[in-house]
Amino acid sequence: MKSNSVAIQRVANKKPHIVLFQRKYLCIPYSIFLILFIIIPILLIVYYAFSDATGAFSFDALVGFFTTWTKINVLFISIFIALQTTLICLLIGYPLAYFLADKKVNKNAVLVTLFIAPMWINFVLRTGATRDLLTWMNINGGNYPYLATLIGMTYNYLPFVILPLYTTMLKLDRSQIEAASDLGANPFQVFIKNILPQSVPGIVSAITMTFMPTMSSYVISDTLSEGKITLLGNYIYLDFSNTAWNDGSFMALIMLVIVGISMLFTRNKENQDSKGGATW
Repeated sequence: MKSNSVAIQRVANKKPHIVLFQRKYLCIPYSIFLILFIIIPILLIVYYAFSDATGAFSFDALVGFFTTWTKINVLFISIFIALQTTLICLLIGYPLAYFLADKKVNKNAVLVTLFIAPMWINFVLRTGATRDLLTWMNINGGNYPYLATLIGMTYNYLPFVILPLYTTMLKLDRSQIEAASDLGANPFQVFIKNILPQSVPGIVSAITMTFMPTMSSYVISDTLSEGKITLLGNYIYLDFSNTAWNDGSFMALIMLVIVGISMLFTRNKENQDSKGGATW
């Protein structure tokens, strides 16, 4: 009994072990990056969006945006082109991704690499090559500026649709698909009630990776339309180039709000589908 009490006393007299490194410290670099490159720039945008040339608080940029038809028209055109680009990329990329993920048809990753390879080339170089090809086909900015812009957007952002869809479709439960067919479901029913619900996460990721960059893009539209199609990114660039910091910042704030709403919608949709599971 006495020996036990002595041992307990020795343990109590020991100094606590000091942990020099904890896992929570790993978030410090990310926190610094978040503050320097995300929070501070957003705060600067908000500051310039609601101030005037003298730095005083003002709603001039807000009033100027909603009372200028040209700016509102640019906003609607940007949303319309972004929606069209996203839809076209999904219509093209979904069957391609399903084809590439089918191991009975594609037994190696060579075909996938061929579709993803354009992402390795510089963005400006891809746009310039697209312009030269469309000019050779007589679909240039002078004749068909809107069509040329839409083709350029689709070409540049199609890999960003194929990749997440391909990754998701590799994880499809093929046994469910075969079981649905064995139970008498036709191919359309199998697709609607089995394949499509399983691929929703990839669809959400594809929409996020296509819609938001298209909204802020200006190199493609400016190059392929020869300056005839002005998107939100173009207008922000022009405002900043002409030292109209307040107007450009407010338009950038509008774009951030739209991006935030789209991310919130897609995130909620993905959570709902992940909780609900397949409907078959």
